[in-house]
Amino acid sequence: MAKQKDYGIGIPKHEIETLARCLLPEIQKFFESEEGKQEFEEWKRKKDEKTL
Repeated sequence: MAKQKDYGIGIPKHEIETLARCLLPEIQKFFESEEGKQEFEEWKRKKDEKTL
């Protein structure tokens, strides 16, 4: 059996993918919410201030 890639963190790829399948819908819901949109805009503003 071929060794599965673990991305150098010791967690097998299939476990990372399973976790991502659970988290992605919640992350998407957050960023679609008003709170998430505000947080994202604030993050972009701070990022822009650092690059000036």
